[in-house]
Amino acid sequence: MALPIIVVKIFCREENCVLHPFVFGFLGRYCRFVDVYERWRNPFLADSENPIAHGFCDQRDSTHLSGPLPSSRGNGEVLEKNDYQYEWLGPGHFGGLISGLYPDGKRTIWSNGREQIVKLDYETLEVLSTFDLSHERPDEVFSNRLEWEAGIANLDNFGEEEELISSAIGLAARFMTGLDGVYSLLDVDHVMHLGRKEGVVAYAENDPSDRNSPLIEKDRWNKPDEIEGSFVGINMTPDGRLVLSTDHGWLVSLSRDFENYVAVQIPGAEKHASEHCKNMEIEKGNTAYGWVRTSMCCDEEGGIYLNSADHLHRVVWNGKNFSFADKDGAWSAEYRNGTGTGSGTTPSLMGDDPNGDRFVVIGDGDEIVNITLFWRTAIPEDWECLPNAPSRRIAGLGAANMGDLSRESIQTEQSITVAGYGAMTVNNEPSTRPSWLPERASRLLSFFLGHYQAFTPYGLHKYEWDSKTAEFREAWVNREVSSPNSVPYVSMGSNVVYTCGTREGKWTIEALNWSTGESLGYWVTGDSRFNTLGSGVQLDNDGQIIFGSIFGKSRILRLPL
Repeated sequence: MALPIIVVKIFCREENCVLHPFVFGFLGRYCRFVDVYERWRNPFLADSENPIAHGFCDQRDSTHLSGPLPSSRGNGEVLEKNDYQYEWLGPGHFGGLISGLYPDGKRTIWSNGREQIVKLDYETLEVLSTFDLSHERPDEVFSNRLEWEAGIANLDNFGEEEELISSAIGLAARFMTGLDGVYSLLDVDHVMHLGRKEGVVAYAENDPSDRNSPLIEKDRWNKPDEIEGSFVGINMTPDGRLVLSTDHGWLVSLSRDFENYVAVQIPGAEKHASEHCKNMEIEKGNTAYGWVRTSMCCDEEGGIYLNSADHLHRVVWNGKNFSFADKDGAWSAEYRNGTGTGSGTTPSLMGDDPNGDRFVVIGDGDEIVNITLFWRTAIPEDWECLPNAPSRRIAGLGAANMGDLSRESIQTEQSITVAGYGAMTVNNEPSTRPSWLPERASRLLSFFLGHYQAFTPYGLHKYEWDSKTAEFREAWVNREVSSPNSVPYVSMGSNVVYTCGTREGKWTIEALNWSTGESLGYWVTGDSRFNTLGSGVQLDNDGQIIFGSIFGKSRILRLPL
């Protein structure tokens, strides 16, 4: 007998108005939660829970769906082979875009890697089709599974520390250098779009009605000479047009058929971008620290939010042109940038009530990164500039020191996780660094070797906006759980935040109470196959945990409670 679907409206906007995770899980399975102010979904993206990197156009890394919990809190739940799915794919398959439904009522998952585009069966992760990318890297010898397995084994061999680090350096040089097309999206017509260094590429199927149809390169738009820099971010405006950014501060609106485009430089780019990119490449030894170095988020009103080296910008797309004018709702606001390298986080939107408090959230560029809230539209008339804030538009500064006031530095490359009025970040700084290893290479230790106990970073730090007192306050700190490199993800249906962690030399998926930071348990996934390497943990359309990793894609076969 089918159970009735109960519609539950949530009127409580405060984050302390929560239910026990079990209750949330039960209701999430048999009820449909309807927020009074529904989250905007772009109708031109695939109708799924993850049609674009970071989930939706707002880039929050959260969902209304319920998720699973480990069966054992104390010792964790060790996963056996029949408890998970794993598919070897090759390097660079960090994200996974879930399609809308095909005529047969089923879905696919699309993944863009360094060496191939892959389409997977949604239910089994079986590879349905691949598209070879050797033409994108004609001078590169592509890898094979024997190399991937050897790389994994070397990362898990804790015998000699210098050899361990040398293995990580080799893998980073081999598979991370020159990586492009990291950010992508999948549209309503089963077409994947991504920006490469010199252009935008659309990948599609021979027959979009057939899940098993081969992948093809449908079209390519080569960047005109006047648009400087390499493409970094991609999103979609409410009219279904692609919007892309370059590391030199250009913003491009491109029709999905590639027939027409509009391009502008954002404020400050013409004067500062080229020199900044040149200096950062010399200082850092790579091109990852551009004047714009993360993706962007979009709202339902045509607002586009992106970081430059020391400002957050709201640019408005009106359907024909970009606007930087105050009268159209555009603005640029300075943020703190003590390091000089700028923000390493994609902006995220917070708040859906058009008559309530709405913000844009980033991690700034200070030595101790601050979770920083900006008023999204009009600044309240009685709002006074916060102490130590470089702009009156800043509504909150939360130092993500992981509860340690003595820390001298902590930065994050992970986008701030946002759910409700809460915003959380993680510690990506290794616990120690060998004296012989240059400081600029220290992040490699967290990304490749976060499971090696000498390097394991610890800490998750959440702040929360109180709309009654108009204050951004610390909600909790967890200093026992490690999240070395993953982008965490929140199930609002279960009130749980998930991330990739590590314990006793093994990789894990951790579950924490979103309201309190208390650990709710963890799954032990095992060896370095399951290292997310900077990618995010997500929930699929059925509420199961799925994530990209160093050489493949994984799913934990646990349904929501």
